[in-house]
Amino acid sequence: MKKQIKIKVAVTGNIGCGKSTFAKFLSDEGFPVLYADEISKRILADDKQVRAEIIKVIGPSAFNGDKPDKKYIAASIFSDTIELKKINSILHPKVRTEIEKLSQKYFQKTDIVFVEAALIFESKIEKMYDYVVLITSDINLRMQRTMLSKKLSKAEFLQREANQLDEDKKKKKSDFVFSNNTSTKDLQDKALLLIKLLKSIVNQ
Repeated sequence: MKKQIKIKVAVTGNIGCGKSTFAKFLSDEGFPVLYADEISKRILADDKQVRAEIIKVIGPSAFNGDKPDKKYIAASIFSDTIELKKINSILHPKVRTEIEKLSQKYFQKTDIVFVEAALIFESKIEKMYDYVVLITSDINLRMQRTMLSKKLSKAEFLQREANQLDEDKKKKKSDFVFSNNTSTKDLQDKALLLIKLLKSIVNQ
């Protein structure tokens, strides 16, 4: 009897590239998508040990009661690479553990699980995944999208961009690369193409 292949696929890309939109198209087709950012937020809200460790790094203003102050945390870590690394070292292991746990749960019902996460290569965790999908986009387009969707200034966008690996370096490390410089429909078509390719791998 042929052993069923199970694959975990990362969807990544620099800020404003459209990876969340791409991931939504995958979800719309019925595939489970885990969002690393949402998992991080849940851990920040629910894990007292994590909260205590983060307060040690950037101070009590990081939380309003049990709720993380996202603006304060972002302003603190994106302006200080040392603090960013410290916060990532606290959060990322917990996020990875949760992703593994949820992936195994979904694998009981499906053969393909997607994980949308920004810092796959920066965190050097690409080997956690069977395939890495990179969404790319022109930096000016990414800046426009981010300034609109996240209400960031140009300086804030560039600050966050500076903490991410260059797109060209990511391309060399990725299994699939899809550009997002035209229409939403074009990006959706690329998501459907990816699904077709992955299904052919699972069913080979």
